[in-house]
Amino acid sequence: MPRFTPSILISDCWGSVGDLTFYHQNGQCFYQGQFAGTEGQLAHLDVHKRALAAWRELDHSVQLTWNVFAKPVISHKPPFDNSAHISGQNLFVSAYHGFATLGCEQVPTPQPWENFPVYALEFVSSDLAGADDLMLRFRATFENCPSPERYQVLLKLQLTNLGKGKHPGKMRNFLAVRPCSADDETVEFLIKDYRNIWGLDLNEYQAHCRYLLLDRQTGYRNIHTPLSFSFSI
Repeated sequence: MPRFTPSILISDCWGSVGDLTFYHQNGQCFYQGQFAGTEGQLAHLDVHKRALAAWRELDHSVQLTWNVFAKPVISHKPPFDNSAHISGQNLFVSAYHGFATLGCEQVPTPQPWENFPVYALEFVSSDLAGADDLMLRFRATFENCPSPERYQVLLKLQLTNLGKGKHPGKMRNFLAVRPCSADDETVEFLIKDYRNIWGLDLNEYQAHCRYLLLDRQTGYRNIHTPLSFSFSI
C-alpha cells in the first residue's frame, strides 16, 4: 500500500475520509482506497459501521460520560509517548467491537476504565480436532487477579512454514473456546479449516501470534502481546 508522506501542514493521518483509509503498521502510516477485503474483514467493517451509528444515537449527556471515562486511557496512535488519550467515541466503539467479538453484540453502557491484570500465555500442545480443524492449547498465568473468569483471550494468529516471518495482514482472529478460569489454567483455541485459511498443509508449522484480553463485563480490551512458536501435527 502507498505510504503517507508527512508535510508541514499535516504530520500524520489515521482514520477514514472519503474513499481513503489511513492506518499504521510498524510505526509508519499507509493509506488505501476503496476497501475490498476478505469476508471476515468486511464483516468486521459492518460491525464498525453499526458501532458508529449507535454512537450517533446516544444522548449527548451519555456521550459526555464516555468522554470522562476515556480520559485515563492512553492512545495507541501517534505520538506514541503516552501523552495522547482516546476520545469517548473511541472507547465506546472499542467496547462495541469487544462485545461483538465475544458473540454478544450490544450497545455498551459507560463504565470506568480499569487496568487489566498482568497475564501471559505459554504454548503447550496442538491436536487435530476432527479431519479439518486444529486445537491449540496454552497455559495462562495471571498475577493478582481475583476473577480471571471475567476475561476471555483473543488470539490473532498466522501459520506459516517453519522459519518464515509474520505478515500482520494474514493474521486471523480466534476467540478462546471458553473464558479464563481460576480452576483451570488451560486456554484452548479451535482453528476451523486451518489448512485452507493460510493455504498450507504441513506436518510442522511456525505460528505467529498476538494475544489480548477481552473484558466480558465492559467489552474493553488491553494491549496485545506478541508470541511466536513452532509445533508439529
